[in-house]
Amino acid sequence: MGRDKKAHRKRRQPGRGALVIIATLLTGSALIRLGDNAGQALARAVDDTEMSVPQAMPGPQECKSPEGMLQMLEALRAREDKLAEQETALQDRMQALKIADREITGKLTALTTAEEKLRSTIALADSAAEDDLARLTKVYESMKPKQAAALFEEMNPDFAAGFLGRMRPEAAAGIMASLSPQAALTFSVVMAGRNANVPTE
Repeated sequence: MGRDKKAHRKRRQPGRGALVIIATLLTGSALIRLGDNAGQALARAVDDTEMSVPQAMPGPQECKSPEGMLQMLEALRAREDKLAEQETALQDRMQALKIADREITGKLTALTTAEEKLRSTIALADSAAEDDLARLTKVYESMKPKQAAALFEEMNPDFAAGFLGRMRPEAAAGIMASLSPQAALTFSVVMAGRNANVPTE
């Protein structure tokens, strides 16, 4: 039996050697592959590093606008200038209108004041004239009929008829009786004619 075991061991030694050789070859192949992959990975890392290095930026270049953009800018500027001119002209016109409005308002105020003064003057004149006529009528009424008639003969018929119309009837009748027939007729016609156009209804 001891011989059989030794013989069996001797038989199995060549198989172990082959296994060792195969394992060595596989290990070497793996190492070679790992080395190759590591080299490729290293090469890629180097390439990535080179690519990640910032390249020098080109120097600043002058920005040139297209011709259409320049034309548009010129048109906008021209329109802006025109609008500014129109705004200035409008402001000047508004200022002129304000000045004219102040002048017109001042003139209207002056005209209103003058009109009020004129009305006051006319009213005063009318009142004074009425007072004068009333006073003069009383003077003629207080005169003797013959003396008053002599004055009335020299007066304008319309003027004389006006006084006679303002007098008390008895005073007017005394003066009319002292007038000449021609003067009395003329004064009567004038006085009647004044009331001819007076509406009756």
